[in-house]
This record gives sequence, structure tokens and C-alpha cells, in this order.
Amino acid sequence: MGESLRSPISSPMPLRASDLLTLTREGLYCPLGRFYIDPTWPVERALITHGHADHARRGHGSVLATPETLRIMATRYGEDFCTTRQEARLGETIRIGEVSVRYAPAGHVLGSAQIAVEAGGVRVVVSGDYKRAPDPTCLPFEVVPCDVFITEATFGLPVFRMPPTEEEVQKLLDSLALFPERAHIVGAYALGKAQRVMALLRKAGYDRPIYLHGAMEKLTELYKREGIALGETPKVVATERGSLKGAVVLCPPSSIQDLWSRKFPDPVTSFASGWMRVRARARQKGVELPLVISDHSDWPDLCRTIRETGAGEVWVTHGQEDALVHWCGTQGIKAKPLHMLGYGDDGEAEPAEAPETAEPAPGEAA
Repeated sequence: MGESLRSPISSPMPLRASDLLTLTREGLYCPLGRFYIDPTWPVERALITHGHADHARRGHGSVLATPETLRIMATRYGEDFCTTRQEARLGETIRIGEVSVRYAPAGHVLGSAQIAVEAGGVRVVVSGDYKRAPDPTCLPFEVVPCDVFITEATFGLPVFRMPPTEEEVQKLLDSLALFPERAHIVGAYALGKAQRVMALLRKAGYDRPIYLHGAMEKLTELYKREGIALGETPKVVATERGSLKGAVVLCPPSSIQDLWSRKFPDPVTSFASGWMRVRARARQKGVELPLVISDHSDWPDLCRTIRETGAGEVWVTHGQEDALVHWCGTQGIKAKPLHMLGYGDDGEAEPAEAPETAEPAPGEAA
């Protein structure tokens, strides 16, 4: 009798990045872990990179995020922003279904993180929003080697090369010295940018009170509780606006030209944003003193980061995707745009925390 025939034992197919993360209507989805990353719609399980409203929305079943991001979400949306929550400690590996996830600093705002998803020897890193420039209010970006790097491209054009923040802050201090009789109204997004500007002013030696629009108050107090030294930051009292000669006042960008700002003595209008790199944008907004201060990576830092991750493939979520995808091709790196909608709005609508609160203009995450 001849040899019995044996069925060959098939080895499991190696995993691909698309097995770990795939694009759906709600955003990036991990089928092996049954979770979404920064979903734009309420879902059963969400992993959140940071607290800006274009990435952190209320209404999810469970949320996994850094402790700081969870506290930011509770401050903005109320303690009932999700059904259950879990803290993700930086560097800690968490098993979810068939994948492991790890959070690493993103350098964007307080509590911001990249999320590494790994299974079967394949690692995909979702950057969220990030910057490489130093920031006294949050941990610096950490390079995480990976097979696929999923990056933003808010300032993904070669023209975007941001100056040192110290030079921009000095422009504000010089203007204060030149116009001591004028209030300086600085537009800045309420989460991250406003606190960074305050911290940079303190670092430069400015020790006078920095006055705040009501929309800035709760998040600034949260930063202080997290140990960020911001000095004296009183809320603007409407009846006292006329007395604030020579003061620095922070407000949402939309309030720069609002009736609220016109009550200050001969105000100098300023706006702290990476978009101030575009002079036409500053003129369009009627900004007298543009401050080019960005909480996103500029072109050189986007390119440097991609190189340093060692990724053989790059997915670009939002922003100037096509230019960055083209650059990757010139470097022999496979890349594709995801054209994800609903992101790129760090200037999210501010919760109504005071009668004078106004909503920042949409679509300007800088």
C-alpha cells in the first residue's frame, strides 16, 4: 500500500498594515482590536490622541487616552462625556483584542500622544497632531520606529518653515515697549496655543498679569493644576477693559475683530498661529501684529520625522497631503493620502463658558 497522503500545513499569512488599521466613515478602525482612533462619530470604543475637538469628541462608549487628555475632555464636555474611561500611561503596553497599543508623546498640546498599534511583527504609528519645536507646556515628541507612519500634514508645503518661537514672542514684547498706551489683544486657540503663549512670555521675563477672555479661563486653570507655571492670569472684567493700557489680553481668534475687543484702549490686534506665515491671511483677518507660532510640524520637521521613524510606508491623514506624498515618493517611500474629513480644526468651537465667549473661525488648526 502506498504512502498516505498528507494535507500540507498552511502557515498563517503575514499581517499587513491594512489588517491593523483601515479607513471607515468614522475614521481609522482596528478590526483586530475593535476600536477606532480619533473617530469623528460616536463609537463603542475610541482611542484618543489629544483633546482638540476635531480629534476628541463626546458621546463614545469607552475612551482610552492619557490622563491629561481625559481631564481636558471632562473640562470641556463635562464628566459624562463618555460611558467609561481608561487612562493610557505613556510607554505602557496595553493589550486590546489581538493587538498591542502604546502611547508616546506627540509634543502638540498637554497630554497629546501618538498611538502605536502592533500585531504579528507589524507596527503602525498614528501621529495625531504633532510638532517638533520645544514647548514648555507639554512633553516633547518621541520618535517611534515603525513600519507604517500615519501623519498629519497641516503645514505640508515647502513654504512653511516656522521661525523660532522666541523671536515671535520678542516681537510682542517689543510692541509692548513701543506702544505702552495700547492694549495688545492676542488671538490664540483656547487649548494649547493660549497656554503656550503665556508660558513663553513668562520664560522671556514678562511678569505682569496676562488677562484672559472668558473662553480661556477653565482650560488655563486646568493647565495650572497640571503643574504648568503661567503666572497671574485674571479674567477680563467687561467694565474694566478701558483701563488695560499696555496689557496683554488673550482671546479666541474670532474675538480679535469682535465688538468685545474694541472696548480696550487703542488695541493692537495680534494672532498667534502658523497661518500667520501667510501674509495675505494676516491682512485678511486685519491682524496688525502677526505672531508665527505653530503647534504643528512645519515642512522640514514633517520630512525629518518621516525619515527618523524608518517607516517604509506613510499614510497622510489631512492637510497638504499631496505635497507630502510626492516628497515621500522622491525618497523611495511608499505613501498615500487618506483625505480624511473632519480634522484640521484646532480652533474648534469653544464651549459657552461666559456671555462674551465667541467661537473661533473653523478650519484653522495652527
